[in-house]
Amino acid sequence: MDSSPQPPATIEGRSASQDMCGCFDQDRATDRRRVTFHAEQQDTAAPGWLRLLELVEEAAADGREEFHPLRELAPAERRQIVTLPPTIARLTAVREFGLYGSNLVRVPPEIGAMASLESFDPYTSYRLHWFPYELARCPLLRRSRVSTRALYGNEKVRPPFPPLDPEAGSAGGGGSCSGGSCSVCDGPVTRPRRVWISLRVATDVLPLLVNACSAACVAALPTPPEDYVRSPHSGGPAVRQPTADYW
Repeated sequence: MDSSPQPPATIEGRSASQDMCGCFDQDRATDRRRVTFHAEQQDTAAPGWLRLLELVEEAAADGREEFHPLRELAPAERRQIVTLPPTIARLTAVREFGLYGSNLVRVPPEIGAMASLESFDPYTSYRLHWFPYELARCPLLRRSRVSTRALYGNEKVRPPFPPLDPEAGSAGGGGSCSGGSCSVCDGPVTRPRRVWISLRVATDVLPLLVNACSAACVAALPTPPEDYVRSPHSGGPAVRQPTADYW
């Protein structure tokens, strides 16, 4: 739902809690160069991470319906958070999940277990370029607020998607892990088939990374909306996207 040009990552006031991102130009369509996943791994000894783990446990224990963990962290601590812990799967009572201005580069598939989630807000998280397919499986999710210019394949500047090896053990740069459960059917994954798909999730069309267990599960994916790549794909600069509609 991001309807206006976003300021560059160097603006005053964001350097304390966010790192810069040079993956692609988020303001205008440029060349179709190859892009890759963010390679940063979470420092699990960082004070911000340890505090986030505590906050998740507190929210799970008291059954709260609104969860805005970054508000409880200092800017330097927020900057230390590049992903979320798998324990967010325990937040089954949370209806409103706020991650405004985060330094996230990925969200774990465990977000799909947040069965009560109605509103998801990672707005101005300019390094968050994609989401796990499991987010689309949250049954009550109806509202989202995302900086769409930061997303792979967005309709404004059409950056390319990172290439995937559909049967590799890793999507690269921490994009996804081998094994685990199928994004589509929850079955075990022994030889993952990874694809990108763009789907409307709540308010926004999002690029979703699918970790499927079989070709049948890939074939069962929904049809993407018009003005997006109309079928699952493996990314890379050769993928033909509609013309960018930037303004």
